[in-house]
Amino acid sequence: MFSVLFKLKWFFKENRKRYTIALVLLMVANILVILPPWIIGQAIDAIYTQSMTAKLLALFIGAMLLIMLFSYFGNFIWQYQLFGGAYVIERQLRSRLMRHFLKMTPTFYEKNKTGDLMARSTNDLRAISETAGFGIMTLVDSTVYLGTLIITMGFVVSWKLTLAAIIPLPILAFILQYLGKKIHERYMTAQQAFGDLNDEVLEAVAGVRVVRAYVQERASEKRFADMTEDVYKKNMHVEKIDALFMPFSKTLTALTYMIGLGYGAFLVSTGEMTLGNLVTFNVYLGMIVWPMFAIGELINVLQRGNASLDRVMETLNYEEDVKDPEQPVDLEKPENVGFNDVSFTYPMSHSVNLDKIELKLDRGQTLGIVGKTGSGKTTFVKQLLREYPAGEGEIAFSGVALQSLKKDQVRDWIGYVPQDHVLFSRSVRDNILFGRPEATEDDIAESIRLSYFEKDLQMLPSGLDTLVGERVLRYREARSNGFQLHVLS
Repeated sequence: MFSVLFKLKWFFKENRKRYTIALVLLMVANILVILPPWIIGQAIDAIYTQSMTAKLLALFIGAMLLIMLFSYFGNFIWQYQLFGGAYVIERQLRSRLMRHFLKMTPTFYEKNKTGDLMARSTNDLRAISETAGFGIMTLVDSTVYLGTLIITMGFVVSWKLTLAAIIPLPILAFILQYLGKKIHERYMTAQQAFGDLNDEVLEAVAGVRVVRAYVQERASEKRFADMTEDVYKKNMHVEKIDALFMPFSKTLTALTYMIGLGYGAFLVSTGEMTLGNLVTFNVYLGMIVWPMFAIGELINVLQRGNASLDRVMETLNYEEDVKDPEQPVDLEKPENVGFNDVSFTYPMSHSVNLDKIELKLDRGQTLGIVGKTGSGKTTFVKQLLREYPAGEGEIAFSGVALQSLKKDQVRDWIGYVPQDHVLFSRSVRDNILFGRPEATEDDIAESIRLSYFEKDLQMLPSGLDTLVGERVLRYREARSNGFQLHVLS
């Protein structure tokens, strides 16, 4: 259960100052909150024995006000530091995931569904964030705070009554530990189902035109309804276990109250305790309710966080399928490119996609490739981009093997227009400048001329500053038989 905290030790080490301040002030606040019930008990005993004076009353009131003041500022600081740390780890992991996604090759996205990756980037990160914030708080409250209360009750009030009252605690700990394991298993299953649902939604939205063209709306709705029902049922399996935490905690807490009141009244009647001590003890029993609940919350949060962290780290630990060489060759300007007996098969394919390609092109030469759909035209070009692990044979630039060159250097030599076009939800100008933000206005004008975009640009309401996106592109395709932006690179 606590393994998730060990897995996050790198984060706690980076933010040790923040968490040290938060934990120290949290512990101080937990100690301060124990003092008011003791002061109340002393005041009741003073009233009962008729020894209360105006000076003593002022002392009690002043002490209570001072404790309230320190508690207020202490609670503000530790909550700011602790829960601020929870947002820090969520931001860091989200940034790491984004960088990881951007450097991954198509093989990674063929093995991982987009919906599942989205679930790991949202729900799972929130669960980890809760572990780093609320989980740490419940850990302190269910251990240090609970221990401080029990020690105070035993030494300040009555060790006999304390021992009798905490009998239900071991029972509660055993039950909650068992329920925590069940939550971990079911939560993993529920998150996987949520990822599958996300993927189904993405496919349905992206392919909505195909769905409508083949009149598959009802079938798509049926699949979505079935998957939604599956996610609902799996999450309900989690909640059924989660719902048991509170009843068990309340039942055993009520049992603790019964023992405290019953046995406490007996000790008062025999003279082993004062009335003020009994009132103090019962206030402490009321305070001990939250730490007992916190045990259940702690197990719940840590198990969910552990499951989510495993899923996120599984993604982050996925190594690049295509890596740069440890000692790359520096080649300034290639004079030719050659395919020497090159064969290639996609990682998820069961047939050879390129078979023994042999050719050589010198600078200035042009090669046209024709063939039916699926014959390997795109696959041939993608070999130069190093999006997939190399197949058999050798691809070389000026006699230097492609695997000996850095990916960024090779891709900087190549201008590639993919079949799947995308416009970002920005202005036309921003889309043109995507590959080279520092380009001049003359460069933009030349790019527009080369892509035959002048007439279409005149039809746009704000010219280069018109906001566009995927939907705008599709509308324009339907209206003017398509247009293409030449991205500067």
